[in-house]
Amino acid sequence: MKKTVLGVATVFAVAAASALVAAPASAHGHDDSPPTASPPVTIAEGLVTPLSLEVDRQRVSYVSQNFAGLLTRVARDGTASVLATAPPGEEISAVSSRDGYVYYAQIAMDHTSGSMGRVPEGGGTPEPFADLYAHEASANPDAGAVYGFQGLTDECVAQFPPTTPMSGLPAESGVVDIHPYASLALNNAIFVADAGANAVTRVDYDGDVSTVAVLPPQEPIQLTVDQLDGYGFPACAEGVDWITEPVPTDIEIGPDGWLYVTTLPGGPEDPTAGVRGSVYKVNQKTGEVKLVATGFGGATGLAVATDGTIYVNEIFGGPDGSGQISVLEKGSTEPEALIAVPLPGAIEIRANRLFVTWNVLSENPTLSLIEVND
Repeated sequence: MKKTVLGVATVFAVAAASALVAAPASAHGHDDSPPTASPPVTIAEGLVTPLSLEVDRQRVSYVSQNFAGLLTRVARDGTASVLATAPPGEEISAVSSRDGYVYYAQIAMDHTSGSMGRVPEGGGTPEPFADLYAHEASANPDAGAVYGFQGLTDECVAQFPPTTPMSGLPAESGVVDIHPYASLALNNAIFVADAGANAVTRVDYDGDVSTVAVLPPQEPIQLTVDQLDGYGFPACAEGVDWITEPVPTDIEIGPDGWLYVTTLPGGPEDPTAGVRGSVYKVNQKTGEVKLVATGFGGATGLAVATDGTIYVNEIFGGPDGSGQISVLEKGSTEPEALIAVPLPGAIEIRANRLFVTWNVLSENPTLSLIEVND
């Protein structure tokens, strides 16, 4: 099923964005006292939909300006330079770095093509080296999954509009779709969280692409007549199980060697149908998938500390739905608030420093630094 990540909830999100207010965390640190977060310190402003982020050991940031089609390098002093530019109608996303190169995905806005490219960290000629769309077209990893409304009558199906919003048609299998959203460059390969394929893929440095794991469909939900009307669905679907897609949005490695992945819930990505964002862990060798925690208000990114603590961006999280960063202590399944941040997108960690893009769907997206103290 085709979907636009964050597209359905954009208007809601911009309206809900509020001034940044630091909130004390309730998660427990290693000494049983709650961690605290400092107010964000701005590194760069004026970015356009900065949905993917990488920070190297020198604290140089590499940011995708997705809908502007730009890969931008931001030095520690905030000086910005463009490393790669996509042609009109294409998006840049899924940024990571390793061994002197920045890796990124370049995809068509309609998801009909997509490749992985690389460019030297200091600037140079970008080079595509892996065809992500060709793998999706041939493998279609989630072809065996079934999404949508389950068990509708033919009469009810006929009431759905010709172009159904949010992929709501009944009992439809996963289709060929690609939207690489985040990447992670390790010594053995680059791993990609693909929000279109609903999968984690592996890209070898020689360009070979393979599937690591398919994320599981969301648990069924049932909608009221008012909710159905708001989403553009007919009232005859009231009380019918609706299974939405997982939508991988970020990928990191934990100290246990597993890959950690955030997901949006598919369908309505804001909390109007429940707070359903999740964190999964994936065994990069076997493809085994385990649920770590759920209950996030739109999980758009995560950072995993060396001690196993997980920080999660909730783009629609917090009491008023305007956004927050939450924390999962090692072994916990219950997310707890760390700091209120409006519309957070991408997040990275270096030592006790969180690098976060926020206001990502508003007029002034910002890259900031947040200090965390246990």
